[in-house]
Amino acid sequence: MTTDEPTDPRATLRGGLPDRYLTPEDLVTMFSLPSVETVYQWRRKRIGPAGFRVGKHLRYDPAAVRAWVTEQTALEDAA
Repeated sequence: MTTDEPTDPRATLRGGLPDRYLTPEDLVTMFSLPSVETVYQWRRKRIGPAGFRVGKHLRYDPAAVRAWVTEQTALEDAA
């Protein structure tokens, strides 16, 4: 008797969430930014990818970062 249900209960809880959200330091590495302060400035100016707070920590959904990069590329191509 086989079932199609996942055997890992965490898979049900995750429900399509990424395995790991990105930190500001991850963005610094990904985009070769000068410092993490650049990421915080983007957030204050609302010009970077959308992030969210988990307590006092800032996190980014990888899908939101990908969407932001796609948007920036499209804007660059249109100019």
